[in-house]
Amino acid sequence: MLRLTLQGMRARWVTFTGSFVALALGVGLIAATGLALAATFQAPHRGPERFAAAPVVVRATDTLRVSTPIGERTQRIADPRAVPAEVAAELARLGRTVEDRTFPVSYASVGGGGDRTNGEGAAVAGHPWSVAAATPYRLTDGRAPRTPGEVVVAVATRERDRSGGGVAVGDRVRVVTPAGAGSRTVVGTVAATDFETAVFFTDAEAAQLSPRIDALVVHADATAVRKAVRGTGSGIDVLTGDERRRADPDPDRDSEALVSVNALLGTAAGITCFVSVFVVASTFAFAVAQRRREFGLLRTAGATARQIRRTVFAEAVLVAVPASAAGCLLGAVGAPPLAAWMVDSGVAPSWFAIGDQTWPLHTAFWTGLCVAMAGVLTSSWRAGRIKPTEALREAALDNGTMPPSRWLLGALLLLAGLGLLVWSLATDPGEALQRKTYITRPMLLIVGFALYAPVLVPPLVRLVTWLPARLPGATGLLARENAATGVRRTAAVAAPVLITVALAASLLGTTATINEAKATETATQTTADYVVAAPGDKGALPAPFVTRAQSIPGAAVSASRSTAVTVLEEGVALVRSEARAVDPAALAAVSRLPVASGRVADLDDGGIVVNEEWLNRTVGQRVRVWLGDGREVTLRIVAVLRTGTGGNGVYVTPRNAPGAPVDRVDVAVRDGADATAVDEALREAGAATRTTVRTKDEWLARSHPRSSESTRLGLLLILGIALLYTGIALANTLLMATSDRAGDLAVLRLTGATKPQVLRLVAAEALVVVAVGSLLGAAVAGLNLLGLRGALALLSVRSPLVVPWGGLGAMVAASAVLAVVAAVVPALTALRTRPVEHAGTRE
Repeated sequence: MLRLTLQGMRARWVTFTGSFVALALGVGLIAATGLALAATFQAPHRGPERFAAAPVVVRATDTLRVSTPIGERTQRIADPRAVPAEVAAELARLGRTVEDRTFPVSYASVGGGGDRTNGEGAAVAGHPWSVAAATPYRLTDGRAPRTPGEVVVAVATRERDRSGGGVAVGDRVRVVTPAGAGSRTVVGTVAATDFETAVFFTDAEAAQLSPRIDALVVHADATAVRKAVRGTGSGIDVLTGDERRRADPDPDRDSEALVSVNALLGTAAGITCFVSVFVVASTFAFAVAQRRREFGLLRTAGATARQIRRTVFAEAVLVAVPASAAGCLLGAVGAPPLAAWMVDSGVAPSWFAIGDQTWPLHTAFWTGLCVAMAGVLTSSWRAGRIKPTEALREAALDNGTMPPSRWLLGALLLLAGLGLLVWSLATDPGEALQRKTYITRPMLLIVGFALYAPVLVPPLVRLVTWLPARLPGATGLLARENAATGVRRTAAVAAPVLITVALAASLLGTTATINEAKATETATQTTADYVVAAPGDKGALPAPFVTRAQSIPGAAVSASRSTAVTVLEEGVALVRSEARAVDPAALAAVSRLPVASGRVADLDDGGIVVNEEWLNRTVGQRVRVWLGDGREVTLRIVAVLRTGTGGNGVYVTPRNAPGAPVDRVDVAVRDGADATAVDEALREAGAATRTTVRTKDEWLARSHPRSSESTRLGLLLILGIALLYTGIALANTLLMATSDRAGDLAVLRLTGATKPQVLRLVAAEALVVVAVGSLLGAAVAGLNLLGLRGALALLSVRSPLVVPWGGLGAMVAASAVLAVVAAVVPALTALRTRPVEHAGTRE
């Protein structure tokens, strides 16, 4: 039986080569994305960076700790408190101390040179010079600042070259601090680091710009320091050794960077695995279906159904084992370039690299083997049940192609996909906007439609060919009949197109629609004419600008602060919500919030505005929360906002956000006021303090783009991998299908058809199949997008659906070109042989 198996594989080498290629590429993709995903599970270990030379660092705790029945729960504090002056005085008795202050700064060369923060980049951090001794910063040129107006700046190595526009000793720079803007002289430079960009002032000027003490470097015994701090009872942390890393700027940046990379690669791995399994199973099932005539002859010769199944499984193993091994090798070779692309594109941090994990290779290998077995399971079972007297008749025409098990499985998957959609709309419409939802649902629908392909293909073929079949000539009619009767062949070739169109339309359309909905929602809620926002995530607007803006005649101004509020839900979960500290009267003049109940105007120091995502959301109810500085308070719910697209946060008063600087100013021109005068006054205030003033539309375009760069690159990675594979699978499957039809093409030649006519027929059939697959994919994407539209309507967000017509058109066109080339090339090769020789060839 083994010899018979090997002879069959040698005779049908094209079919088995196609199966090998499909499986090897599928396993390679799973292995590559798996290796990249495994590299995101652990961030590199880093020791203390900023305070690497400090013996002891004292700072206010930045972690909220709450005891619950199931253990202690922790959450990061948004706005840690300052070190109290009495604590600093007590520690000064133990030994020498250095006060550290950190405040946002930006600077640019006077007379040009450009903003060193690139306008809206991450804000530079200002510090007193005396703390530099406890940090890695060392002078590379010049001297330390001695008088107010002198600064030391951190510059990258490439910036030290004056020809490149870098800052050098002696330059005059215009520096913007929370206290305002002013010119200063660069008297020294230090080497830049990768954890922050710093500007150093004299200790006296730094204390004037930022009076609060953010941290203390203490030159004393750590035990004595802890004892002294313990007596103050003021929530102070004493950091030594590796714990000093907690005082670094954004100490969790490595792990946080990996979170987004992990989510991206997890999505890519999930889609890649799905695409690979789908295409490989389809290819192997089609490869078995192509050999029904051969199985019928074996049954006629006396082979039992069990022998047929054993032969098919043996062939699958002989193909799957080397193909899976080759795929693992491809994945191991392809993973490092994938990681390098992610780093170069800014998707992953600069240190991201493939590790030495091997479990993704084992997973990919056994996945490939199992998928191959699953792909031939159903087909081999059905082939074994063919009766010898029916074998040849069934081989000529695809009759009875839908067994009850396929009907049942397809119905279950379609009901699951549609049922989950209806359930989410009825219970939690916001779930439809989550990535895991709008990626998972199309997968269920894709498989469901693919299982029903034998039923859907004939009517779709007749629909697509309705006009071509009525045109002069037999090409359209023959293309229709060949595609409609060869259901298995048509379904197998249409499968890659189905998954390509469905995934591309669903992912691109969903993300574009959600981005559009968020931008529309923000535009609706913001009634201000101007929005001025601080650069970076932790930036601050200069106080002089805020003061000048609030004094402009005819302008309604709302100055707000970013903060956070933490609540303990169900007694066990600490949930942090982003919040803004606002004056309710000023907020009402520049916004139109989606209030579900209550009144935002009732907000006071004892109140809070929450959204419908909160567990406790009854107006008048009192909730225990922790503010941005970690203080525990009980506030009264005065209003509840609709959930929307998820951007409707929490609102408190400025008194409940101590330590949070003003980072956004909304300005509206009052009715009857001179809009030109307001515009000129606001822009003069911005120019005087080097603050960028933007209109509402300009701010929306910058802060709520229709497609962010990270989203675009993420989708490019996910779809690029999946669509490249489906494109190869489409060409591979068509090559298998067309090569198997050499006898049919020879019969056409013997009936009088010319070579160009046969090639046109083959190309027309390929286009018909692509059209069928595109329609099935469009149906899946349409259901998914309609579900998203319903979810947005239930969330009270009125935004149009965004259909990526350009991208879809390009993908369908690329599929059509691939299909035509993959069908015509083997047909052209087959036509080089005399028709009489093909017609008499034994199968």
